[in-house]
Amino acid sequence: MHRHEQEDELFYVIEGKLYMTYRTLELNSGEFVVTPKGVEHRPYAPEEVSVMLFEPTTTLNTGNIDSELTVPVLKKI
Repeated sequence: MHRHEQEDELFYVIEGKLYMTYRTLELNSGEFVVTPKGVEHRPYAPEEVSVMLFEPTTTLNTGNIDSELTVPVLKKI
């Protein structure tokens, strides 16, 4: 579980099934969810899924949690 204090995120499922743990939400092909800033969530997919994610380029993938899954944010030059 993590949250982004300053950024909303939009997850659009193109193909497959994505689960979003707020306290469980299931998304199917053609469905989307907007996760407002400050809301704890955890996206996961037990099988392959194609997702289009809309978020600012400065959004840290693990939000407020620093772990081995954290990918550093690239800065524009």
